[in-house]
Amino acid sequence: MTWWWWLLIVGALLLAIALRDLVQRRHALLRNFPLIGHLRYLIERIGPELRQYVVADNGEEKPFSRDERRWVYATAKNENSYFGFGTDDDLTEANRVVFLHSPFPILEPVPHSAPIPCSKVLGQWRNRPGAFRPQSAVNLSGMSFGSLSGPAVQALNRGAAIDGCLHNTGEGGVADHHLRGGELVFQFGTGYFGCRDDDGKFCAESLLKTVSAAPVRAIEIKLSQGAKPGMGGFLPAAKVTSEIAEARGVPRRVDVASPAGHSAFSDVASLVAFVEEVAEITGLPVGIKSAVGRADFWTRLARHMAETGRGPDFINIDGGEGGTGAGPLVFSDHVALPFWEAFATAHHAFAEASLTDAVVFAGAGRLGLPARAAMAMAMGVDLVNVGREAMLAIGCLQAQKCHTGHCPTGVATQSRWLQRGLDPTDKGVRLANYVSGLRRELLRLSFACGMKHPALLGPDAVAIRCADGGYRSAHEHYGINPAVTHSEQRVKSIEEALSSA
Repeated sequence: MTWWWWLLIVGALLLAIALRDLVQRRHALLRNFPLIGHLRYLIERIGPELRQYVVADNGEEKPFSRDERRWVYATAKNENSYFGFGTDDDLTEANRVVFLHSPFPILEPVPHSAPIPCSKVLGQWRNRPGAFRPQSAVNLSGMSFGSLSGPAVQALNRGAAIDGCLHNTGEGGVADHHLRGGELVFQFGTGYFGCRDDDGKFCAESLLKTVSAAPVRAIEIKLSQGAKPGMGGFLPAAKVTSEIAEARGVPRRVDVASPAGHSAFSDVASLVAFVEEVAEITGLPVGIKSAVGRADFWTRLARHMAETGRGPDFINIDGGEGGTGAGPLVFSDHVALPFWEAFATAHHAFAEASLTDAVVFAGAGRLGLPARAAMAMAMGVDLVNVGREAMLAIGCLQAQKCHTGHCPTGVATQSRWLQRGLDPTDKGVRLANYVSGLRRELLRLSFACGMKHPALLGPDAVAIRCADGGYRSAHEHYGINPAVTHSEQRVKSIEEALSSA
């Protein structure tokens, strides 16, 4: 076929597209500018990639800047994560965090494995039979199978096994992919996946079956999450594969809905009673995960726990900037407090009730970076949970296509073709490198400030720049009392943990 035949075919195709553009009524731009109007949609489609790799500077992108992603990638690959020629950040911007280093730092070298045990014993307050001290203060946030691919879940669990950190299952139940050697925190939400009956209600027998079949060390009851607090969830029938159906305890190829609230409890008293019921059934530490909205809930919860001596063993505060779940823009942007204000609100309520030593505080919401993790622990967080940063460590590119099913690296998709690019064994090693690398940076920072554990830093070791050019401590800025974070009981517990690490 001669070249002019190809030219004729291409010309005919372009003419057909132009005619279609002229007669269609859906897009005004194409109707007025046939053919060339498609350039606008092409640029819109590839715009995020252009901005990410060409336009944006090193500290500009959200939720994670290029510098932040580079640090995670280098740490996960066990490469040099240093940055040369000084900072390119604006050190005078408002709300910038500065750690006040000591003139007399800790001189001993930071161990490569960087052991940072949890500053408290999980379940000690209520004398749970399964009480234990997590050996890593950095652990994996709840990301369920279904939202993440099977290979991604395998990689996370393999990495948790290598490093010794805890792997939160997310609310999608326990799948075979979770059973790669890592210890689990079993999370369930309003759908009670993995612990439900045929009507979708909580089922104690189903819970026991799930817990006994997997290395579950603790249970987390999810009230809400930072990405879409106050909302339920919906998984269309097309996505309910046989694997997902088995893990969640639901029929295959049937729509699965999670309501906005729990059917097992409806107020503070019934919530506490339900926590105790779950703990009695399993013997394990039981906690709650929640984003923070109304402050009076935390006040009522703390008072009820103080009065009854009953309640959750740990509280996981999820900041409004959390994002392992997709949700409506208005919920992502405008519902739930950011982590610092959220944690301060909940922590203050428990401090008022003299319960901060009884409860283990966990935190999530972009805390997988050294400065944010260290500040969280300085403010009283005992356990740091990392979600999206762990996704970055196993290959996520921040393409922000999690909700489309077209994740290009196979992390957040059920596409078999896209999943094949993710090797769970290789990525598991990278995950372990990242978690231990984050702990190593936390210890370096702690040693520079003269402390052997980041939980000993305290809110007065953190300075926050104000708009007027001055600085305020985290104590002054958020109302976190150093006498509470450095209580005699907490300091003694940390010293015991360090002596046995």
